[in-house]
Amino acid sequence: MTGLATAPLRWLAATGEMVAFFARVISRVFRGRVFQFFGEALRQAGVLITGSVLLLLGLVFVLGLQCGIEGAYGTEAVGAPSVAGAFTALCDLRELTPYAFGYMMAAKVGTGFVAELGSMRISEEIDALEVMGFDSLVYLCATRLLAMWMLIPFVYITAIGVGFVGSYVAVVDELAHVSAGGYLSLFWEFQSPMDLLYSVIKAMSMSTFIVLVACYFGYNASGGPVGVGAATAKSMAVNLLGIHAIGLLGSQLFWGGNARAPIGG
Repeated sequence: MTGLATAPLRWLAATGEMVAFFARVISRVFRGRVFQFFGEALRQAGVLITGSVLLLLGLVFVLGLQCGIEGAYGTEAVGAPSVAGAFTALCDLRELTPYAFGYMMAAKVGTGFVAELGSMRISEEIDALEVMGFDSLVYLCATRLLAMWMLIPFVYITAIGVGFVGSYVAVVDELAHVSAGGYLSLFWEFQSPMDLLYSVIKAMSMSTFIVLVACYFGYNASGGPVGVGAATAKSMAVNLLGIHAIGLLGSQLFWGGNARAPIGG
């Protein structure tokens, strides 16, 4: 009973430590200290491009196909197959692509950061950086956050386009439930530039959270290789909770009070 009774306090303390760590990393970016290692930030961006972007775009394309198939059959079931474009517009831009992006960032990028930083921690490479006078938090964590901020908006907007193409292929070419003109007419009617901006904000918030969580667990890993594995698993669990919390909050904040859909009058 003692362990169960103190569990909430331990979780609260751990959350406080994470938030303090996040604040330290973000402050180093905004105070400009990260720019002394701008070359490392560019290298990290290059690693993200070469190691994760194609896989992420492939996943989004497949989920765009899925969204199109569900939209086509779902609207046909209620006798309105011509409005499949409206379904895919809302599905792709507002919900499916942000979540897919978050899942892939957590599974591919986040766990990679934890493993890399954790290995450096247990092999005392981080301690060596401190001895040489480097601010390891800037060099290892702030550079990764800056790299993500520089790269992700462009990658995410590309992913949205890939998801759109997947849904179009599924509804118009594969299932042929509606003509190209009819599909695109409703598809563009049910979204706006503001919806794109809100979607990017959701994805950026998820990505920022994922990178910070990964850096926290990797930077503070201990206990040898087993400890690094445990830190990786913990980071994935926390990131999944954070992705859904951010997604729920974003949808409620941006579209909860006003669906921004041309229905009714």
